[in-house]
Amino acid sequence: MKQSIMEWALRIGLFGTFVGHGAFALQGKAAWITWISVFTGWDATLATQALLVIGAVDIIVGFIILIKPIRIVLVWAIIWTAWTTVMRIMPFIGDPIWEFFEGLINPASAIALLYLRGLPAEMSRLREWLK
Repeated sequence: MKQSIMEWALRIGLFGTFVGHGAFALQGKAAWITWISVFTGWDATLATQALLVIGAVDIIVGFIILIKPIRIVLVWAIIWTAWTTVMRIMPFIGDPIWEFFEGLINPASAIALLYLRGLPAEMSRLREWLK
């Protein structure tokens, strides 16, 4: 019972994180377009298109985690949230260091949910990661 409550709390929290950030991305959040442009060297048009794809993927990931948290999707959630958290300390972002600390909850939540769901017995078998 307690594990189920913890799992649902993590699923709902990660759903909110991914859908919320995905919605900002689909709205073309100007600061994020600038960050993508500076980081990649792409022009604003390409950065905007990339942000739309990122937003759509974020929303899909959020719904997958809420409905049926597949292990490989949780691995993606860990990687993506860790990356975006680390990005907060890049000089061109301009955020205070506290944004980094606040963002640590996102990869930590994804790691905790993967742990609760269980790692595959056969780590090298793709089929196990798709459960």
